[in-house]
Amino acid sequence: MSVDSRRVNDLESYWMPFTANRQFKAAPRMLVAAKGMHYTTHDGRTVLDGTAGLWCVNAGHGREPIVEAIRRQAGVMDFAPPFQVGHPQAFELASKVGDLLPGDLNRVFFTNSGSEAVDTALKIAIAYHRMRGEASRTRLIGRERGYHGVGFGGISVGGISPNRKHFGAMLPGVDHLPHTHDPMRNAFTRGQPEHGADKADALEAIIALHDPSTIAAVIVEPMAGSTGVLIPPRGYLERLRAICDRHGILLIFDEVITGFGRLGSAFATNLFGVVPDMVTMAKGLTNGAVPMGAVAVRQGIYDTFMDKSETPIELFHGYTYSAHPLACAAGMATLELYEREGLFARAAELSPAWEAMVHGLRNLPHVTDIRNLGLVAGIELEPRSGAPGARAFEAFTKAYEAGLLIRVTGDIIALSPPLIIETAQMDEIAETLISVLRSID
Repeated sequence: MSVDSRRVNDLESYWMPFTANRQFKAAPRMLVAAKGMHYTTHDGRTVLDGTAGLWCVNAGHGREPIVEAIRRQAGVMDFAPPFQVGHPQAFELASKVGDLLPGDLNRVFFTNSGSEAVDTALKIAIAYHRMRGEASRTRLIGRERGYHGVGFGGISVGGISPNRKHFGAMLPGVDHLPHTHDPMRNAFTRGQPEHGADKADALEAIIALHDPSTIAAVIVEPMAGSTGVLIPPRGYLERLRAICDRHGILLIFDEVITGFGRLGSAFATNLFGVVPDMVTMAKGLTNGAVPMGAVAVRQGIYDTFMDKSETPIELFHGYTYSAHPLACAAGMATLELYEREGLFARAAELSPAWEAMVHGLRNLPHVTDIRNLGLVAGIELEPRSGAPGARAFEAFTKAYEAGLLIRVTGDIIALSPPLIIETAQMDEIAETLISVLRSID
């Protein structure tokens, strides 16, 4: 059957995610190729990637070892069912992921995205307590402004209003901690803010309200990314860990963004020295080349399922594409590339220069706050009266036209470049943002 040439470039067929579809289709921004630190547009322009794709292309685009691993695996075995049979790379990749994490976070369940990883972790938490004879522990605690994907579990524990308000009732039995953003005390902080550890104490009030015997898990992003780069105050994560321990509650770190070198260490749990009971991950696991996510759990959680299950199948949960052979091949090649090029350490080494670059934008028009950690930065802009988000979106479109891809959420510019960035490219980002922010009202 021949393709109808009239429909090849029909922009209406594709309903785009998290996109102003009407606006985009009136003035499309089309990417057609990517290599290293850059995208190529449909009209032949080069665009510097200031966002690692979508927080995921940590090793840069089109890396040949990853491309070749996917190509080779596709020729050997394109698919293997994940239920009741396995393939070697799934087990090898799980071991390598476990080796990157601290403590006994060494049992890994594969998913296909961060959203699926979050829903998996929440289900494991509730099932774990039931296995231990505490079936009353079903309540889940998230955080205001938290982003945990788009499944019903993730948006229920998440705290970003537009992601929730159109979709009716969420999961029952969910409560939320206050967010940690405190611009009055912490504006223009370099690295972790000094003020705000006490915000973790709100968990004690929530526990008192609901009774600890009803609470299964607390889930937070160690560094909140999608809401606009909120850095954890010093001591905050440590307090959450201590409170959860005191009341027998599981602590889940959503490291879909912070995993695989983004903050200058393998994971945020390594950087902060706080070991949760579960870690969700995705994005950088395969350098964005093939969709894949995972949940790492402490060995004691896994052992509980193995020891307490009354049925041969210990966890009635999984996905058709769990540990997909092509994703595993991409994951193995990605982790080997990270190690061979020392990219996690490189991110840490570049962090001071990155910090100096972004804070050098402090006096630009409309800038009300700048925050950074590792190779991440958030630049907050003053909203236009009656038009929240409009100023940052204009900055996004003008930056794209000027050859720089940034990400915006509300009136916050988020930057998270590939870990292979050079200092000259940092300067290019700064120069472009200076020009853009001076050009908008």
